[in-house]
Amino acid sequence: MPKPRKHVFVCSQSRPPGHPKGSCVQNGGSELLQAFWQELQKRNLFDQIAVSYTGCIGPCDIGPNVLVYPEGTLYVRVEKSDIAEIFDQHLLGDTPVERLLAPTEIWN
Repeated sequence: MPKPRKHVFVCSQSRPPGHPKGSCVQNGGSELLQAFWQELQKRNLFDQIAVSYTGCIGPCDIGPNVLVYPEGTLYVRVEKSDIAEIFDQHLLGDTPVERLLAPTEIWN
């Protein structure tokens, strides 16, 4: 198995409705994960990019969240319509999609 250049983690955290922390699944996280896998398959990039689901990676109230390594880039409020841009600009082009970046205070 080749080592991926980038690894994408899509939050699939599910909490009960009304939970104070929110839930990426309630915000479309499951559908987003499926769409990332479809884009990966469509582009046949299995030897360069890995896509995995994960539990909570942070600010679920502004999710669904996507975390890209090795950079540690956190995207928030990601929609299926953003996936092609993330692939083109960040995963293949090494430039994060600025409009989707988490606020810097998230990391404090």
